[in-house]
Amino acid sequence: MKSVNNGAVGPAENKGLTKPIMLNDAVVKLLNERIGDEYAAHYFYNSAANWCASVGYKKAATFFAAEAVSELEHALKLQKYLVDWNCTPTIPTVPTFVDFGNLPDVIDGAYKIELALFKKYVENSQSIFAVDLATFDFLQEFRTIQTTSVAEYSDLLNALDLIDINDRLSVIHFEDYYFG
Repeated sequence: MKSVNNGAVGPAENKGLTKPIMLNDAVVKLLNERIGDEYAAHYFYNSAANWCASVGYKKAATFFAAEAVSELEHALKLQKYLVDWNCTPTIPTVPTFVDFGNLPDVIDGAYKIELALFKKYVENSQSIFAVDLATFDFLQEFRTIQTTSVAEYSDLLNALDLIDINDRLSVIHFEDYYFG
């Protein structure tokens, strides 16, 4: 008769069972770093939404609140992928508050975040391709998301070039048109 220790099966009793594979340590490290980046983006957009709402940019606040939710979903998707491959995600410490001076600063900061994430996902995909094709395929969605995000914020920056960003009325019209 097998002995049971609070329902747990001891190592001697597991003989013959296949041990599930885990992701390569380097791949896990890269994915954990991207989790941190996605959380940093989440908090950036959350701060942006709060700042925009507090100064009267209600449409931009709604937009950035949705961006915050999207970034959180990305972080959770990366975590689930790691767990599905028998790895425990680690969430790095990230800044949780950003202060802004004006709406163009928010857009500029968002562009920088999205472009940096794009570059990291491309670089990670290139390094992972020969090591772990499944993870490379998984990252395709993130490369596509980042490509779209970079283009979206690039368009907003180009539109800001059409106005005097120091003229508050122009910025209010910009917000109404582009976030409406």
